[in-house]
Amino acid sequence: MNETPELDPAKKTVDDPFPELPLDPDAEAAETTTETGASGARPVHLTPSNIALVATGGAVGTGLRLLLEDLVPRWGGVPVVTLAINVVGAFLLGLLLEKVADPALDERWSRRARLGLGTGGLGGFTTYSALATDTALLGHERLGLAAAYAGVTVVVGLLASIGGITLARRARRTAVDDGQAAAA
Repeated sequence: MNETPELDPAKKTVDDPFPELPLDPDAEAAETTTETGASGARPVHLTPSNIALVATGGAVGTGLRLLLEDLVPRWGGVPVVTLAINVVGAFLLGLLLEKVADPALDERWSRRARLGLGTGGLGGFTTYSALATDTALLGHERLGLAAAYAGVTVVVGLLASIGGITLARRARRTAVDDGQAAAA
């Protein structure tokens, strides 16, 4: 049975039902007014400055993706640049999200990095709509190749994301170990 996480009124945060996974840093309690019971707080990711970060990051990421798509030709009819972009983007997103989940980092900086670089930049850089379009176009002539292309993109993208998370965790552990050794 799935239970809704309980709100701790003293901390104004949601208790984490899965402590081994990163907690959504925007899961904050909304303040309510006593008269109407309506929320008086705006979610932090919807502030104008954070929306601008996402939009700017998205424009840069999309521009970089379009530039690469124009520069790299298809290989045997296969859009390898879309595959490479999605795999690299998945790796970088895993790395970034694990890095900004570090509780030792400044919360405001982490949120802005996640929104600007992750949601905006890497969201614009990676392109699953192009993956779907490319797969459909390949499928008109070579159904097996289209299925393989889509499958490889998803599986290798997942592995790349796990690789990014693993690398960030190792770097954090190494930094902690080095800090403890220096303090000793």
